[in-house]
Amino acid sequence: MKFRRLYSAPGDPYAGLTFEPRASRIVNPDGSVIFEAPDIMVPTGWSQVATDVLAQKYCRKAGVPTQLNRVAEEGVPEWLWRSEAADTTGFQAESDSRQVFNRLAGCWTYWGFKHGYFDSGEDAQVYYDEMCAMLARQIGAPNSPQWFNTGLHWAYGISGPSQGHYFVDPADSQVKRSVNTYEHPQVSACYILSIEDDLVNEGGIFDGVVREARIFKGGSGSGANFSKLRAAG
Repeated sequence: MKFRRLYSAPGDPYAGLTFEPRASRIVNPDGSVIFEAPDIMVPTGWSQVATDVLAQKYCRKAGVPTQLNRVAEEGVPEWLWRSEAADTTGFQAESDSRQVFNRLAGCWTYWGFKHGYFDSGEDAQVYYDEMCAMLARQIGAPNSPQWFNTGLHWAYGISGPSQGHYFVDPADSQVKRSVNTYEHPQVSACYILSIEDDLVNEGGIFDGVVREARIFKGGSGSGANFSKLRAAG
């Protein structure tokens, strides 16, 4: 694919934008604070509602390294290498909207480059810059699981054991079980689960509860098709 610039400038995905610190708070009726982020950097044109949603929901709250090392990968341009925590790093939360935009756009670009979507390295760079610019301008936005999950492994090296997810491997188009929750994250928003007329076996009622919990944990929504269950009596 080929891309051209509409909103970004070479070397600056956020050309023409300014960012400012905003506070975001959730309080109980008695005034006690449930959540507070005093200095979240967002584009100056953002509403308080947009700021609150980003700060309270989409900014990663833990495991973001204060120092990163790039992981060299043959065939991938250096600017697109993924990152992981440096040996002496501390950890924090995301506090700047650009961290969120960069990890989303960067991970999408990395996947696209790895699997041959772009005509050239320059097209990949333009795509990355333009996606950052459009997210910051609210011209486009992905679904919630993307905001929650995409890019955590690529941007920060966040890893974790498999939680039962599967993915289609672009290399051979085969469905495979993910060995890392964050390398192949849950990024789809809505599911309908078919429930078999069985209590505890695979695909049955209680297996459906587990699958539903897994979907909810990843920030997605789920419905259920109970049409195969026997009627009462």
